[in-house]
Amino acid sequence: MRRRLRHGLTTPRLRGAQVELLRLVAGSPGIRVSVAARELCLAGNSVSTLVNQLVRAGLLTREADPEDGRAVHLAVTAEATARLGAWDARRRALLEERVALLPEADREALHAALPALRRLADGLRTDGLRTDGLRTNGLRTNGL
Repeated sequence: MRRRLRHGLTTPRLRGAQVELLRLVAGSPGIRVSVAARELCLAGNSVSTLVNQLVRAGLLTREADPEDGRAVHLAVTAEATARLGAWDARRRALLEERVALLPEADREALHAALPALRRLADGLRTDGLRTDGLRTNGLRTNGL
C-alpha cells in the first residue's frame, strides 16, 4: 500500500519514524519530547533528532515550556496537518477501491473481523505500559 501511495507524491518522502512522531504530536498537541520518546519506545536523543528534522522541514514547531526551560512542547504545523490528511485520504480511497473489488464473502469476512482487529490494535498500543507510561516488559524500564 505504501509503495502504491508513494507513486506521484509531490513532496519529499518522510521516513516511518518521522510520520509516527507527526501522528503522535497531531493527536497530542503540546506533548513533550520525553513523553513522545516514551510513547514511541525510542531514546530521547533519537526523538530530538527527528524533531530537529521535522522543524527544519516546516512540519513541527517547538515551544519552550514556561515552567521548565529545558523542556519543549511540540505541535504540528498546518502543512503537516495537510500532508497527514492528504495521505490518509489517499490511503482510505485506495483501500476502499481494493475492498470493493473483492467478492462479497470476502468483504463480509473483513467486516466481521474489524472488532477483533480493533482489540488487537488496542492491545498492541497499550501492551507493556504501566499507568505511569513506563515500559514493563523489560525493554524500557529506565523512565525514558
